[in-house]
Parts: sequence; C-alpha cells; structure tokens
Amino acid sequence: MKLIGSTTSPYVRKVRVYLAETGISHRFVPVDAWQPTAELLAMAPIGKVPVLDLDDGTVLFESALVIEYLESLLPPHHRLVPAAGEARWTTLRWCALAHGMIDATATRVLELRRPEPLQMKERLAHEEARSARIIVAAERGLEGRDYFAGNKLTLADLTLATAMQYIDFRYSHEWRSGAPRLAGWCCTLHDRPSFVSTQPPGFVRPA
Repeated sequence: MKLIGSTTSPYVRKVRVYLAETGISHRFVPVDAWQPTAELLAMAPIGKVPVLDLDDGTVLFESALVIEYLESLLPPHHRLVPAAGEARWTTLRWCALAHGMIDATATRVLELRRPEPLQMKERLAHEEARSARIIVAAERGLEGRDYFAGNKLTLADLTLATAMQYIDFRYSHEWRSGAPRLAGWCCTLHDRPSFVSTQPPGFVRPA
C-alpha cells in the first residue's frame, strides 16, 4: 500500500500522522502536487493529494475517504474515530473545524502569492478572522479536558494539531498568548513521534 502526497500538504500530513499513530504498514511516495504527473492524474482525476494506492490496484483519494478506509483495517478498539454516539459526532465536528482552519490558511497563502496589486485584502481579512474564531473555539473546547473528544486520543486531536502546526508553518503569528490551553496542548501533541517524523521540510517549531 502506497500513500502518495506532498510533504507540505496538511491533508497529506494528517494521514501520515494517522498512519504513524496506528502503525499501519505503508510506503510514502512524495510528489509535487502543483505539478502532478499524468500517472497521478490518471489515478486521481481531481488532481489532489493524498492518494492511497492499494495493493489490488484500487485507488482512494481525499483525506477523509482515505482515513475512512484505513479505519476499516483496524480492530474497533484501536480506531481513532468512535463508531457511534456523541463521541463520534464530537470527533467529526472538531475535524470539520480543523479542516476549516486548514482551508483558511491555504486560501490566505494562495492569495498572498498573487501579485500584490491583485491581492484581495478583504479575502485575507476574512480568512484570518476565520482562523481566529476557530482558535477561540478550540481554546474553549479544551477547558478541563486533555482531548477534544472523549478521554483518549482521536482523529479530532490529530487533525487539530495538524491544522495548528500548518498555521505556524504558513501563517506564523502570535496566537499563543490568547489561547494558552491550546498552546500547551499543541506542544504536547507536536512532541509525539508521529508529528516529529512528518514535519514539513524547512519548518522550525516556534520557541
């Protein structure tokens, strides 16, 4: 089984962290997502990574679908998305918020890569405000808790920790003083081997 993706994509990284945490055997194949090969586009016509190439030739893409499949490989007690009940919806809700933060950061990055006269200041402000709201929600969500869903590590934690480090990587700014619980939680999660081993090239963790 091969995971194909960019070393800087937060959605690829989420899957890589998940694979490291669960110990599922795979081979990671790095690609340039901005210059996909014809072979990659034939596998994933949407032109996005991650792509999971299974041993039987089946190809899955989009991180949510990839993780849905990977979850099916694990015994129920080892899965990182609860099967039912409040814990499941809480996990998926925090995942959705984390995806929103990743999307906001990525949109801001792409806007800043446009020639300055063409950049939309309103769009930049919109995405920065979206990130700020989610950080506030995450800070509140950690009040009296060690994990975002239930009493153990879930996909919610992995996705939010990935999103927060993507902010530090692509939208570095001082957010920690306003969210001290989230800052401490991130420090703990980002010390895990799954995060250390998948850091984007050139990334330096804030002091």
